[in-house]
Amino acid sequence: MADMLVKLYTLPEIKSEAIEDAGIVIRRPLSSEKSKVVGWVRKHFSTGWADECEITFAHSPVFSYIAVSKGEIAGFASYNAAHRNFFGPTGVLEDFRGKGIGEALLVYALTAMKEQGYGYAIIGGVGPADFYTKAVGAVLIEGSEPGIYSNPLKK
Repeated sequence: MADMLVKLYTLPEIKSEAIEDAGIVIRRPLSSEKSKVVGWVRKHFSTGWADECEITFAHSPVFSYIAVSKGEIAGFASYNAAHRNFFGPTGVLEDFRGKGIGEALLVYALTAMKEQGYGYAIIGGVGPADFYTKAVGAVLIEGSEPGIYSNPLKK
C-alpha cells in the first residue's frame, strides 16, 4: 500500500454538528484510559495498530483522538506513531462507518499536526485512498510502496 501526502494548510473545517447530533464525542483520550484504548484497538483492528496507538500515550497531550458513543469507543485516530509526521493508524467500528466519524477523526488529528508546526503530513500505508483524497485532498506519493512497512518482523 502506498503513502499519501496532504497539505495541512488547506484542511477543511471540522464538521462536528452531525456527529454531535448523533451523540458522538471526538476527544483525546486521557492517559488513564490508555489500557482501554489500546486494548480496544487490539481487539477490533490489530496488534500492530495497538502497538502504534500505545506509543502515542507517551506524549502530553496524547497523539491520538477517539470517537465516543454512550461511553464506548466507536473509532480512533493516531498520529506521529510509526514515524514523525505520519498520520495513522485509524479505524472506525463497522456499525459507525458512513456517519462522518472517520473524516472528523482525520481532520482533528491533522489539525493537531498543523498546530505542531507541520506544513504537510504523510498518511502511511493507505487502504482507502479515495476516502483521503475526498476528505482532505491527499495525493499518492509516487514510488512509496511498500514504504516504511517494507521489512516487517515475521514473528
